[in-house]
Amino acid sequence: MAAAWASTLASVGMAVGPPLVYADQAISIVRKKDSTGFSRDICGVLLLANITRCFFWLGERFDFALLMQSILMILAQLALLYICIIYRPRLSPENLGASTRPMSFWQWTTYAQHIEFLAGYIVCLTILVLIFGRMDAFVWLLGFVALGLESTLPIPQLISNYKQKSLYGFRASTLIGWVGGDAFKTIYFFVQGLPLQFKICAIFQLSVDFAIVAQRIAYGNAPPPTALTEEDDLEQALALAEE
Repeated sequence: MAAAWASTLASVGMAVGPPLVYADQAISIVRKKDSTGFSRDICGVLLLANITRCFFWLGERFDFALLMQSILMILAQLALLYICIIYRPRLSPENLGASTRPMSFWQWTTYAQHIEFLAGYIVCLTILVLIFGRMDAFVWLLGFVALGLESTLPIPQLISNYKQKSLYGFRASTLIGWVGGDAFKTIYFFVQGLPLQFKICAIFQLSVDFAIVAQRIAYGNAPPPTALTEEDDLEQALALAEE
């Protein structure tokens, strides 16, 4: 009986815990009305990865708790993306018209453009699943794409931290949630005997988490020069750096 309760609690924690990690990050952005330091690409990676994982579940019925996690994460990231667009930095590529990405990918100026892209992605996946969904190789590849995308989640933040030489704007609670959640997730995948894709990608993601921990130790969270454009911003940044 105790083992059954422990398994149920672990499944609930796996479904609900990861989406909740971003609540404090969202509150912080709204409070300071600035998303500087938090890479909006994180929202993109998580949305694409979890949408793909939902389609993977149709071909490989893995743990239901992980499907619920994907659905809740999609909702959480849609909300966080909206907040990041509203409070994007004044010196963001969208505001400056200086995006270097092809077709300004994921640096569009409106929330609707991001939703249109996601809708198109869902339509494309639906067509592919209808055509190739009965092929084991396709299902296996779909799972690897979904989990491979998710494992790259910390990389945009890693790059952003390196460019700023600071973790300013990236909440310590989010980093702790990443490390703790990914460590728990890795153990959970092995204990539950989930497909190989889950295990490989979880180990890779956890290793990048630890690289960001090393950045936190090396760089700290002092505000970068781009965040100090006005006197009020300076006072606010210093207050945030003391958190």
